[in-house]
Amino acid sequence: MKHLKEFNIQFVGLKEGSHLFEYEINNKFFEAFNYDEFKSSSIKISLDFIKKSTLLELTFAAQGYVEVPCDVTNELYKQNVQDEFRLVVNFGPEFNDDNEELLILPHEAYEFNVAQFIYELIVLSVPSKRVHPKVLDGTMDSEALNKFEELEIKEVKTVEETDPRWDKLKNLITEKKT
Repeated sequence: MKHLKEFNIQFVGLKEGSHLFEYEINNKFFEAFNYDEFKSSSIKISLDFIKKSTLLELTFAAQGYVEVPCDVTNELYKQNVQDEFRLVVNFGPEFNDDNEELLILPHEAYEFNVAQFIYELIVLSVPSKRVHPKVLDGTMDSEALNKFEELEIKEVKTVEETDPRWDKLKNLITEKKT
């Protein structure tokens, strides 16, 4: 995680008030987390960092795209990413990140790394079911969809006659009751 030092924010030297940090995220960022589900990515992160006397308020905003394979056709497409995440950083005797919206840093901390929060924001904003937009609007022409259409059940046949063996078994139940 050495190459994620650009995501360290030294808050001790900052004046109270609002500060804006901007990051350009691509696949190199995800490689640091050993995450390889995106074929390519281009995401802009804007971090509104508000320093107050006793706490820090962070608002992460992500906007861009990740290129992923469609779950239906396996065709690559660009999935839009647009999400926001708020985090409050407070200070206490020891580090605690049990609450997803509140981070407690030790009193002696002077900086912290926001890379993990950016990573989670992006990964969680991508839908778990990934469907190419052309599949949704019906304009996709792919080999996989053509095969699905070929194998689709065209007519459902109903069987009206029953097997005589089952009729005999049914008779056993009714004969037993009498």
